[in-house]
Amino acid sequence: MECVFGLVGNGFAIVVADTSAVNSILVHKSNEDKIMFLDSHKLIAASGEPGDRVQFTEYIQKNVALYQFRNGIPLTTAAAANFTRGELATALRKNPYSVNILLAGYDKETGPSLYYIDYIATLHKLEKGAFGYGSYFSLSLMDRHFHSGMSVEEAVDLVDKCILEIRSRLVVAPPNFVIKIVDKDGAREYAWRQSVKDTPAPTA
Repeated sequence: MECVFGLVGNGFAIVVADTSAVNSILVHKSNEDKIMFLDSHKLIAASGEPGDRVQFTEYIQKNVALYQFRNGIPLTTAAAANFTRGELATALRKNPYSVNILLAGYDKETGPSLYYIDYIATLHKLEKGAFGYGSYFSLSLMDRHFHSGMSVEEAVDLVDKCILEIRSRLVVAPPNFVIKIVDKDGAREYAWRQSVKDTPAPTA
């Protein structure tokens, strides 16, 4: 029941993910951050089996850092997306990862970009994309309201529309979402949208 979506605006890319860690009918936690910083100007949002998601995104993050350490320059967003796709393709016939990815980044030469990479190693550059059951609602809303060159305020308003629709229409909707943004100033956390907060267990 995961929901991951993102879009590209005027000089920035924004990605959103639910923060529920679930197994079958159980919710283990509601503050699981599924959007990782690859480097100072890249974000990777992932959905899928929790073990695969964490292991694979950390593997990509460390290899992107290793490339920069060895060569003195960071990978471009397109190069990072192609590397990620290549690793998924290599694993596909050995020990496949059940993970779907939206990779967002900002490059000085090309500006913001968003890449869709699914579990069978399909790679597409998009202006808007989504994974999970929430994509049924977020994609239709983005088709209706998205336009090229959106401002940050317009993009966040559209994100909030998507979150509201997911919460109200999806029978097992995740309550909390994290929003992160990447632009010329780097990748950063923008906001959380929380309707449920994890509370510590009472002690005897």
